[in-house]
Amino acid sequence: MNFCVLTIFPEMFDALAGYGIIRRAVESGRISIAPVNIRDYADGRHKVTDDRPYGGGSGMVMKPEPLAAAIRAARERLPEARTVLLSPRGRAFDQEAARQYAGCKGLIFVCGRYEGLDERICETYIDDEISIGDYILTGGELAAMVVIDAVTRNIPGVLGAEDAAECDSFSDGRLEYAHYTRPREFEESEVPEVLLSGNHRAIEDWRLESALLQTLLKRPDLLEKSELTDREKQIVKKWCRYLESLVSY
Repeated sequence: MNFCVLTIFPEMFDALAGYGIIRRAVESGRISIAPVNIRDYADGRHKVTDDRPYGGGSGMVMKPEPLAAAIRAARERLPEARTVLLSPRGRAFDQEAARQYAGCKGLIFVCGRYEGLDERICETYIDDEISIGDYILTGGELAAMVVIDAVTRNIPGVLGAEDAAECDSFSDGRLEYAHYTRPREFEESEVPEVLLSGNHRAIEDWRLESALLQTLLKRPDLLEKSELTDREKQIVKKWCRYLESLVSY
């Protein structure tokens, strides 16, 4: 997967490519990250990339000429890539979107700054607008890093275990089950006994119930968006019977 990032702060992406899973993915050749300075495509001695908005108002708007030139150059390098604008008005980025983007030939990210882009760029050069949340960032760079990280995890061979991505939170519309490691006892709290049993079927059942419980307590909206499986229905019915027994006392 080839990622190209159009930004006025290309140095920000040095850290992203230098650590952890992303660094290993770059070193193995499974991904490449190419930050491109939009200022390189701006005219004049000062390489200006913004100007005052027509109609007045506060803030500045990114000029169309350097952005258009930068996008055209990126598309020449990656002709099959999708051009993605990080924008608060875009569709919500989620795990399903990360999976879909992982199947693309390449992605060109446009990182806005100031009050945004000249709308003519959005109309002509942008394939997708995506948002990582309902809040405002100073620029699109951090959002692009989030998307690159999430997409990279879904590229085959990037993660150590073949099923690691499938086990992540949100992969099946649920949060991930609770995790434990050594020591067995920590501050008078012990690891659930079933995880020490070596009974893989029992551990699998415990993890399924744990994932459902985590989702119910912390993100019940996820349950409202999807149907329970037959096994999950059995778990919920068991909880209901237990709660009814408490009420009947």
